[in-house]
Amino acid sequence: MLVALLDTCVLWPSLQRDFLLSLAFEGIYRPVWSSQILKELEYGETLKLIKRGGADPDVAAERAAHLVATMRSGFEDAEVSGWHSLVGTYELPDPDDEHVLAAAVIAGAGTLVTANTVELNPVAARRAVDEIAGRSGRHGRTLTFDEVLDLLVHRYGMGAAVRCLR
Repeated sequence: MLVALLDTCVLWPSLQRDFLLSLAFEGIYRPVWSSQILKELEYGETLKLIKRGGADPDVAAERAAHLVATMRSGFEDAEVSGWHSLVGTYELPDPDDEHVLAAAVIAGAGTLVTANTVELNPVAARRAVDEIAGRSGRHGRTLTFDEVLDLLVHRYGMGAAVRCLR
């Protein structure tokens, strides 16, 4: 089953979050996230309820915490741990995004679902693909860097991303 790390920016719009989690509930893919992603979601949801909905700050915080608790209980195996040691190793343009990639790597995610389109540092992108190649071999043969890129094109239709990496 495809493992997909869901970034905060795709979990925060309510309708989009409901759609993504409904697909996961139906077994289309397995969602994963980090405690940091859930913390960001809770913070953003609290602010939204206060600013857009006029909710009392305490009530807004309680509702946002309930949302995160419901996600944790509905997808008990989704929260990734052990990602902290990789933060800062990818040289991303935005250091605040390091935790997302680190959690995806630790989770063995086949995809990262995000709306963040900031361009990756080519060295960091190469390192991420090398890590994916390094994790291969557990359920088949070990893949090379180029074979991972070929998989991204043929299996996942990521031609534009692979052209950038090459």
